[in-house]
Amino acid sequence: MSLASVRAFLAERAPDLQVIETKASSATVTLAAAAHGVEPGRIAKTLALRVGEHVLLVVTRGDARLDNRKMKAAFGGRGRMLDAEETERATSHPVGGVCPFGLPAPLPVYCDVSLRAFDEVVPAAGSTHSSVRLSPERMAALVEAEWVDVCQPVESMAETVVGASIDDRGLSPSRTPCVEAAALPNRD
Repeated sequence: MSLASVRAFLAERAPDLQVIETKASSATVTLAAAAHGVEPGRIAKTLALRVGEHVLLVVTRGDARLDNRKMKAAFGGRGRMLDAEETERATSHPVGGVCPFGLPAPLPVYCDVSLRAFDEVVPAAGSTHSSVRLSPERMAALVEAEWVDVCQPVESMAETVVGASIDDRGLSPSRTPCVEAAALPNRD
């Protein structure tokens, strides 16, 4: 039902967008980034949260973390993640496929300003093996999202490289974005 509701939503509001189905799971940011060949920041992760008595969705870049002080300032309280059952009940999407599209009932949707660092992002599309590619601005417009600043600053490239574990090709398997070996500090 969930993937079908996303397809119906997109057919009505954005018929030019195609749902991408992958054989590999895209249930986590790491898996989704690998499945789509993008850095984790480009994965638009949708968090289903409860703030007080209100359920809302916050879409952030995949490598971002919520900032509790900013959440409190924006929403009047700290956000608590919904559990898997609550998430599916509120969105009709399973954990790993949660997105702001095709919801069974309207929910407030907020997009974190950190998404604007990218010209294209990849949110899930209602299942753990589906997604869509679009600009952050278009995503926000489609779901009538409000822009907020609720995430901690994302590490810069230099901060990401320092202290990262580097494999023999000069790439960091646990941290991204990947960089060319020439850009890495001298390991000798």
